[in-house]
Amino acid sequence: MAQQFDLIIVGGGPGGYTTAAEAAARGERVALVERDHLGGTCLNRGCIPTKVICHGAEARHPFADIATRRSEVVEQLREGVATVLRDVTLFHGNAIFADAHTVAVEGPDMTELTAPRIIVATGSAPASLPIPGAGLAMSSDHLLELDTLPESIAVIGGGVIGMEFASALNLLGVKVSVVEFCPEILPSVDAEIAKRLRMTLKRRGIDIVTGAAVTSIEATDGAFTVAYEAKGKSKSIVTAAVLMAVGRRPVVPQGLVEAGVKLTPRGFIDTDNDFATSVDGIYAIGDVNGKCLLAHAAEAQGKRVLGIGVNTAVIPAVCFTSPAVATVGLTAGQLRERGIEPCEATATFRSNGYAMAIGEPDGMVKIVTDGSGVVMGVHICGPHAADLIAEGALAVACGLKASDIASTVHAHPTLSETLASAAEQLRL
Repeated sequence: MAQQFDLIIVGGGPGGYTTAAEAAARGERVALVERDHLGGTCLNRGCIPTKVICHGAEARHPFADIATRRSEVVEQLREGVATVLRDVTLFHGNAIFADAHTVAVEGPDMTELTAPRIIVATGSAPASLPIPGAGLAMSSDHLLELDTLPESIAVIGGGVIGMEFASALNLLGVKVSVVEFCPEILPSVDAEIAKRLRMTLKRRGIDIVTGAAVTSIEATDGAFTVAYEAKGKSKSIVTAAVLMAVGRRPVVPQGLVEAGVKLTPRGFIDTDNDFATSVDGIYAIGDVNGKCLLAHAAEAQGKRVLGIGVNTAVIPAVCFTSPAVATVGLTAGQLRERGIEPCEATATFRSNGYAMAIGEPDGMVKIVTDGSGVVMGVHICGPHAADLIAEGALAVACGLKASDIASTVHAHPTLSETLASAAEQLRL
């Protein structure tokens, strides 16, 4: 006989476990099914271990020390997640949908769970190119398990994952090459911001090729040859290792489609703006719905499903390169596509006293507004961009004007003054 709950959540990543804890705190009987470690990709194979590496690389720590700290931090945070879930019933195993309200947990024993509401939060996995030799490349999961570094590496993909690893490995002394299909790295980021980062990383010695299509990977004499096409010419890179960083694919639970849930053409779970699927009572949050593949987006979407007011339309994003890139809202190009003529203003960190004092003057802040001065986007490349973007996110989410930022006193000397400087130029 199936065990009955008010809510079943499949997947114990950031979206799943935070939603489970919140629902349990509200008095609901909650079951959480996870087949691997609690914390999902973010904690175990993504955000957290990657940031340990990025921070350690910037501090020039030996990689052996970084690897040790990576494991310690992940283990400590796993324990924290388990504590948060003390009022949630945990099931360890593979979740299989029997019908729209029943999930079988395939573990040491087959257990059936039933609930009127089920949230799918099963996340994503590394994607790969359909090219000869693709299996010779490491995924980001594999790279994070390394205890020693290769002398050189070719990174296929210049998105967030690829560029974070490229930046960190370069700082750790690895010879890095990046091959990106699009005309610019970080294709979803403001073009001027992305270009500034690319030029900075090139000056650091990273070889970046854009507008290039990788055609094959071959193992040759203890090394690898990555072949690609660029500007009508065939070229190649010989390297000690290859990282495949071309995005993520959804992890859809077995039996979900048979239960009636529809997928998008790309294989993600199709949901409406409240993250409800095509089947009443089944929801999908986080990477698996393909709307925004970020841990904090998954958590926000889970809150939305529980009826908690949260603006899931404004999600800041960060690329932890050195310097970092952070962005929220729309770019000028995206505004023009919507028929809105933008206004833009920039301020450089080189003109900021604190940035000069800490020896990190490279980068800029860009604010984009509409014709009435409302902040539509904020884009940053520079020191502590990940922290500075919070003010930009608040401005976009609340519909503030650039004059609201400009008229707010910012502490001196701080990096936040660059936001005020850019906003001052757009004061109406």
